[in-house]
Amino acid sequence: MEQFLIVATAHFLALLSPGPDFFLVARTSVNAGWRVASGACLGIALANGVFIAAAFAGVSILKEGSALFIALQLAGCVYLLYIGGLFLRHAGHTPLATLDGGKPTHGWVASLGMGFASGILNPKNALFYASLASMLATSSTGWKLAYASWMFAIVLLWDLLVAAAIGNRHVLRRFTRALPWLERASGVMLILLASAVLMHLAWG
Repeated sequence: MEQFLIVATAHFLALLSPGPDFFLVARTSVNAGWRVASGACLGIALANGVFIAAAFAGVSILKEGSALFIALQLAGCVYLLYIGGLFLRHAGHTPLATLDGGKPTHGWVASLGMGFASGILNPKNALFYASLASMLATSSTGWKLAYASWMFAIVLLWDLLVAAAIGNRHVLRRFTRALPWLERASGVMLILLASAVLMHLAWG
């Protein structure tokens, strides 16, 4: 349970830091309203679900303790350390203030397709979930399902919350002020998670 809370917290904090998916949802909500933007939210969640399933399936076929298994874990740790460092380095430099309204240009189905394309074409998503999956490879099938379900659900719920709230300029300003601290917290959590796995590999 403790491992679940650590990984779930790290995943959620990383999710809070805006990337291409966040800006797609935000701009769609500003331009066309949250109902149309909900299509993008579902598309992004489905793309994340594909990566989550692929990551856990790929890791589960590896033999624990093998050179390939250890190499995958090390690669995952290096990647998490890298993006954790990026979060700390660039905290407070995300240009949320550039979001602007406009005329709606597409409907819900088109928004769904755009969301899926945004998520599935982002290589960082694949690397991030592969990194987490490599650290959870020794977990039982039940726990893996719990992790996967949590990650899919939290991506969808967070994006829906962004879509519903982003049109409110007061909410956007408050989120912008809090974002540097969220990015720093994300960086620290990801670095600590990777460091814990590295220590386990070193002394396990």
